[in-house]
Amino acid sequence: MTSRRTVVRRAPGKLYVAGEYAVVEPGNTAILVAVDRCITVTVTDADHTGVVISSDLTARAVRHRWLDGRLTGGDGSTAHVVTAIEAVADLLAERGLAVPPLSVSVTSTLHDNGRKYGLGSSGAVTVATVAAVAAYCGLQLPADARFRLALLATARIDPKGSGGDLAASTWGGWIAYRAPDRAFVLDVARRRGVEEALRTPWPDFEVRRLPAPHGLSLEVGWTGNPASTTSLVRGLHRRAWRDSPSYQKFLETTADVVHAAIGALEAGDREDLLHQIRRARQELARLDDEVGLGIFTPGLTALCDAAEDVGGAAKPSGAGGGDCGIALLDADAPHDIAHVHGRWAAAGVLPLPVRPAPEGNEE
Repeated sequence: MTSRRTVVRRAPGKLYVAGEYAVVEPGNTAILVAVDRCITVTVTDADHTGVVISSDLTARAVRHRWLDGRLTGGDGSTAHVVTAIEAVADLLAERGLAVPPLSVSVTSTLHDNGRKYGLGSSGAVTVATVAAVAAYCGLQLPADARFRLALLATARIDPKGSGGDLAASTWGGWIAYRAPDRAFVLDVARRRGVEEALRTPWPDFEVRRLPAPHGLSLEVGWTGNPASTTSLVRGLHRRAWRDSPSYQKFLETTADVVHAAIGALEAGDREDLLHQIRRARQELARLDDEVGLGIFTPGLTALCDAAEDVGGAAKPSGAGGGDCGIALLDADAPHDIAHVHGRWAAAGVLPLPVRPAPEGNEE
């Protein structure tokens, strides 16, 4: 009996530390941290044509067939896996190669019994699928190329997505991420091909590593209410407020906060970092008050208040509207951390045993 060839790749989830919403605009920077929960994608040989995708979040495996370079079939529940495979297929096609028959299996620790925690599962599964399928097909891609393929794949579903989640899932650790001009990126891929899109410099795009906060513990609370980042960001884009001076003030203030927070991380200045995270909370609250997006829920407000009452700093992580909030608390004050967790639990916020993930392998 011939043994099956197997490739396994993992990608961590993420949390936004500062800069969400603003990072959607090209050239704006956000701070993110990868978390120690991940998506695992396993690719094996298959005895059929096309691709079979199975996931621990779906009831059954689904067979997809190739038609004009795209995978047909399925109900959309594994759309990010499908587009990731298609992105790799596009690159292979430009090199005169094809994706062989595949079985793709997805498992996740970013969910619990089907509950979505808001830790970037869509981005993580895209990154892990690109890496696993590319490796299975013999492509030796560095981190930058894997990220770019993942962004091209994601843009088919959500062209307004910043790609910050993809960057955190690709590089791991703490990062500063500046979003590229996605319209430019997609135009290059459409007119000149995927290979050229991987080589061409992307305007505004930058990723750089940051040190972890000095003397602070990152604590994560889940509100119990899943939220849709895509719908919240689209809500902002649908409003005329986006063209107003108030929105420009939001972008400018957020850019100043992120720049100062990066400086505080690099200098190991704990107090200044806490100050900047509090400013980030205030600016998101102003955005929420003026536009009515629903970023802050009662649970997220309680999460932030509990942390600030013991001298820490906290804010929603990502688009808000539910999902997770983060807090930075004194790592040498376990009593304060326990006190905050207790207040969270009383407010219906579940403290998650989530920690920052180490930096990823860029080979």
